[in-house]
Amino acid sequence: MADPWFESVAEAQRRAKKRLPKGVYGALVAGSERGLTLEDNLAAFAELGFAPHVAGLANERQMGVTVMGQALSMPVLLSPTGVQAVHPDGEVAVARAAAARGVAMGLSSFASKPIEEVVAANRQTFFQMYWIGTREEMLARMERARRAGAAGLIATLDWSFAYGRDWGSPFIPEKIDVEAVRRYAPQVALKPRWLWDFAKTKKLPDLTVPNMVATPGDPAPTFFGAYGMWNASPMPTWEDVAWLREQWDGPFMLKGVMRVDDAKRAVDAGVTAISVSNHGGNNLDGTPASIRALPAVADAVGDQIEVLLDGGIRRGGDVAKALALGAKAVMIGRAYLWGLAANGQAGVENVLDLLRDGLGSAMVGLGRPKVSDLSPDDLVVPPGFERQLGNVAVDSALRATSPSHRRREA
Repeated sequence: MADPWFESVAEAQRRAKKRLPKGVYGALVAGSERGLTLEDNLAAFAELGFAPHVAGLANERQMGVTVMGQALSMPVLLSPTGVQAVHPDGEVAVARAAAARGVAMGLSSFASKPIEEVVAANRQTFFQMYWIGTREEMLARMERARRAGAAGLIATLDWSFAYGRDWGSPFIPEKIDVEAVRRYAPQVALKPRWLWDFAKTKKLPDLTVPNMVATPGDPAPTFFGAYGMWNASPMPTWEDVAWLREQWDGPFMLKGVMRVDDAKRAVDAGVTAISVSNHGGNNLDGTPASIRALPAVADAVGDQIEVLLDGGIRRGGDVAKALALGAKAVMIGRAYLWGLAANGQAGVENVLDLLRDGLGSAMVGLGRPKVSDLSPDDLVVPPGFERQLGNVAVDSALRATSPSHRRREA
């Protein structure tokens, strides 16, 4: 039997691709339109280099941080994702892995497991909400999370509902019916280990979203049913952001902030933290890599709220780079999903161990005994790497020197 341990997130992804039906794997890869943002999230980290020391290297590796009131063993959190058909234990396995490694996780409204089960496995769970339905319906879902013991709230409010990938989108059924079985049978037949994992539970993925109802056990909408409700809901305003924050008396993160002006508005709305994120390249294609936008946002509001980085993290060195550019911690998504697909709970723990070890290696080489000591001096940042989005002064200066502006002035 092959060794279940893997030595890199890239290897976890390769194993996930071998194990998962083609459609399930394609849904995890995701991305939108041309995949520009998806690619840039990874390419940007490769552009950043390290500036290591030759002596006086770090003997200690103090990685502990506190994020949204939670003491974490290292500056890594698991981002909320829907893992409907990756593994039968779903988010409960993720929660157990996170708890075993001393880190927090976000639980999506579109998750496959109810929040009560996930919080029971990891008390350091933040519940993620979308702006879906009426205020009364959102308050009811929020109250359920509060009763379950969620440690904080994550709000994901921006979505452009882009679709149509240049490489084609996988068939994702709304429910397991005759048509879904017919179309997936050839794929599943090629992935017997995945089928066997679900067969042992005597259940197939039901593709419903149990956290979209106010009361545990109530009939839940399907993933696409909830997605349709989201698409039909009016887009929230900054007044709505402030209202949502007022309804939650604990730590509150706004996810998806890429612009300096939005970051400042988030501060005004009273949030605890923001995640500099382009949603893994799944939203508005052509948005720069989140690591490019991080420095300007961190410089603008990092002394007022907690700034996290989400997008493109695949190794511990990436974590070190994000911290050096101003993030207090990072969030990972696909990285732990590959681990979950490859080896369940142990696979997620494997990914977290790799990130911890890689971060520790970077700290040693850079002579930084504490993660809080990491700074831009530790990096080689190429000219033009950063993107200062929504910085009015910078944007105005760029426009004033642009050829098109000079033509208009003439």
